[in-house]
Amino acid sequence: MPFDIASVRGLFPALGDGWIYLDPQAGMQIPDAVASAVGTGFRTLPGISGTRSPQARAVAKAVADARDAIADLLGSDPAGVVLGTSRAALVTAFLDAQPLSSWMNRNIVLSRSDDEEVLAPALAGAGRHGTQVRWAEVNIEDGTLPTWQFADVVDSRTSIVAVTLASSVTGAITDIGPIAGHARAAGAQLLVDASTAAPYVPLSMTELGADVVLVSAERWGGPRVSALAFADPTAISSLTRVSQDPTSTGPTRLEPEHVSGAMLAGLVSSVDYLAGLDGGATGPRRDRITASMDATYEYVHRLLYYLVNSLSHLSNVSIIGPDAHRVPIVSFVVSGVTAADVCARLSDNGIAALNDIPNRALAAIGVADIGGAVTVGLSPYSTPFEVDQLVRVLGSFG
Repeated sequence: MPFDIASVRGLFPALGDGWIYLDPQAGMQIPDAVASAVGTGFRTLPGISGTRSPQARAVAKAVADARDAIADLLGSDPAGVVLGTSRAALVTAFLDAQPLSSWMNRNIVLSRSDDEEVLAPALAGAGRHGTQVRWAEVNIEDGTLPTWQFADVVDSRTSIVAVTLASSVTGAITDIGPIAGHARAAGAQLLVDASTAAPYVPLSMTELGADVVLVSAERWGGPRVSALAFADPTAISSLTRVSQDPTSTGPTRLEPEHVSGAMLAGLVSSVDYLAGLDGGATGPRRDRITASMDATYEYVHRLLYYLVNSLSHLSNVSIIGPDAHRVPIVSFVVSGVTAADVCARLSDNGIAALNDIPNRALAAIGVADIGGAVTVGLSPYSTPFEVDQLVRVLGSFG
């Protein structure tokens, strides 16, 4: 069945305000069903699980449903799904739970393409323990992350390798397979942040080969709730408990605080929304998610081709990595105009774009020296008309 963009746009009340939202990294627009689920949750799920009251039992079910939803999204085991309020909180918990032997006389490998929500906790953890940090660098020509370098930066002393599946500023997709091979050979844990890729491509723990996968629901139209999924749920028991509950077991061992039942209800609804993007998809939710992501990928990548091709025809616009294999996110510079000024004019014309994303990949490329880069991203609700409007405004710079 062809991707029904009109039906998809009808799921988002906010699109009625006339704005063009090309800033999914700041949080995709919220489907009405997700907003309703959160609102209902605030009215009916005010407490936390742990007692025998009807509300407490309902919250416990919301937690279980959220683990099941993330497991269906990633093709993982719900027993290995850790829930948290943000990526930074979950990465911090994951690192705090590591045994001392993972830090002393060891090293961790990070990449410049990762978001600060991953890098800041990792750098803080390494700093506390005096652990060496090794960097995988981006290709400054196109913003991609070459995998060959991991053969050099990962060695027998590496305990953790963290890498993003897709850049939140260039969209460049990382080939995780070779990196997973190097991490496995070194006996290191591989943490993959799939948050940016999750709204566009079907995800599989098995295919990624990661030990832990990180996602954040606001990237696909959910509430600001994140999840950390372990390929082997039993690995959680070998980590130090960070929960405030000394009796916690399973994934709750790595949950430093409870997530609101209302937010968990919204998380479940957002995964259901993803599963319903292909109206013709049938079967279990995991199958419907896969089918819907395939349909979404086909639609947004046709639109991405149109976006890149249209921008390439503007003589004053230079795209970072125009030929990179990417999810539908693009960063570019406008000759002689700062990114802030570009975004200001876009905003004056009802177009939301980003120019202030803290990202080490853009810093390494050197865009700060020429006034910064503008980042735009497409969503399942984006249209060719919106691309045309973006190009029209950019063309006005002459």
